[in-house]
Amino acid sequence: MEENKKVKIHVSHLKKSFGSLEVLKDINTDIYEGEVVVVLGPSGSGKSTFLRCLNRLEDITSGEVNVNGFNICDKKTDINKVRENVGMVFQHFNLFNNLDVMGNMTLAPVETKKAKKEEAKEKAVKLLERVGLQDKVNAFPAQLSGGQKQRVAIARALAMNPDILLFDEPTSALDPEMVGEVLAVMKQLAKDGMTMVVVTHEIGFAREVADRVIFMEGGYIIEEGTPEEVILNPKEDRTKDFLSKVL
Repeated sequence: MEENKKVKIHVSHLKKSFGSLEVLKDINTDIYEGEVVVVLGPSGSGKSTFLRCLNRLEDITSGEVNVNGFNICDKKTDINKVRENVGMVFQHFNLFNNLDVMGNMTLAPVETKKAKKEEAKEKAVKLLERVGLQDKVNAFPAQLSGGQKQRVAIARALAMNPDILLFDEPTSALDPEMVGEVLAVMKQLAKDGMTMVVVTHEIGFAREVADRVIFMEGGYIIEEGTPEEVILNPKEDRTKDFLSKVL
């Protein structure tokens, strides 16, 4: 990444244990403004835990994570303030089933950012247009397909005006024919310059959209580089072995 690019997330000697189980052993990386970083690796390699440490959904055992200049491991840091600028998209959508799409879209901006209801609604409609769901404003989650739910979840994350988006396996709960519609929205966000960290099994997406690919195994970053380096010409045997099974 060019020298003059701003570091949005700085990770230094990150470790995370659940009891005696050490899930992240020593993670070091920087994520730059406007960069799309895709995290690959076998199940249990620590990918999702790593992602959840970036907005402190998981408490950090040791090391340092800086987001937008804030050390989120420091108890004095107002994590909710930091999270306002870090959108998160989950594997299982995490929509509120008792609220319609508009309610899901406007809840956080009105509650946490104190946006005016009317403004929040106007913005929600624009964002739903961006993900191709303007006709679903009054639908409830139960009336949507998985792909539609995930597109609403992405639009909902965007409603907070984040400058970083984290995606935790956003397509793995979807039927295969719905994966494309979600990836298309993510590709457009990447084009628009959003800083994104994406944990996924979608190798095609990684090859096409990622600026950098991180391959994790056993709680470590084993290899990182451009998609060409990591996916097409991996150096490490463990990366080669993993890719031989999924490509």
